[in-house]
Amino acid sequence: MTSTRTIAPAPGAEGTEPYTVPLAPGVSAYIQPDGGWCLNNAGIVTGGGRTLLIDTAPTERRALLLRDAVAAGGAPRPSLLVNTHHHGDHTYGNCVFTPEATVIGHDDCRAEVLAAGLQLHTLWPEVDYGHVEVTAPTLTYTDTLTLHIGETEVRLIHPGAAHTVGDTIAHLPEHGVVFTGDLVFHGGTPFLMMGSLSGSLRAVERLRALDAPVVVPGHGRVTDPGVYDTVEAYLRFVQDLARTSHAAGRTPLEAARDADLGEFAGLRESERLVANLHRAYAELEGLPLGAPLDAPTVLADMQTMNGGRPIACHA
Repeated sequence: MTSTRTIAPAPGAEGTEPYTVPLAPGVSAYIQPDGGWCLNNAGIVTGGGRTLLIDTAPTERRALLLRDAVAAGGAPRPSLLVNTHHHGDHTYGNCVFTPEATVIGHDDCRAEVLAAGLQLHTLWPEVDYGHVEVTAPTLTYTDTLTLHIGETEVRLIHPGAAHTVGDTIAHLPEHGVVFTGDLVFHGGTPFLMMGSLSGSLRAVERLRALDAPVVVPGHGRVTDPGVYDTVEAYLRFVQDLARTSHAAGRTPLEAARDADLGEFAGLRESERLVANLHRAYAELEGLPLGAPLDAPTVLADMQTMNGGRPIACHA
């Protein structure tokens, strides 16, 4: 794997507390350690008297901390909010910023937010989410959309089905910054249950082609394009394992249990391998990219891969 550069917290920042990383004039990343399940990142772009947020947070408390971080940086309250995809850790906090902020996302992101409802409540009912209302994008796009925040251009790009069917990349070309959403987990295992393996490989190429030297992943610390090599290598590992295991008539769980993770053993959330194999098998069997899987089966297999323990929400 190619080595990657990590941008550390500012001096004095707590190892478990959210922190902001200045990336360019008027541009910051908001990082929630340790980047595990439901601890996602966000972006803050401000200029011309306006503020754009890129994603929110999984609980009311965490979304309010994000709102406080925007204010602490001297930025106006957000008037625009982009969701990189529909998962609740990135969208639950939308309601904290509306109706002042217009929520923007891909067409399929809006549809999936509405269809999923309070998705995290179902998966982790023990978490204190606070007051959360399902708040879907009200401004949607199909392929690309360009926003202008003061002098900063933010290009929204849909890479096709990848992490989910409604992903958005946010690229700031003049600053050399890209917010990838969950197309990239830095230090964590990619997760394709609601997206596509082949589409994720294409998304990596799309990200590389942007040639942005600063990469803000959906989870994990800010890094550089070297992270794409790790993501691609893992995806090809899953692809090869799926082909041989499917041909041998093995179930995704059997294949995952016997797999040697090798260079990927250090990635967090390794239980995602079995979900990724379920997705790869679906594509090998000719199902459309992003076609719904049998969620209870996939989630049960992940719990099995997690030593029989329920997957823990870190929020």
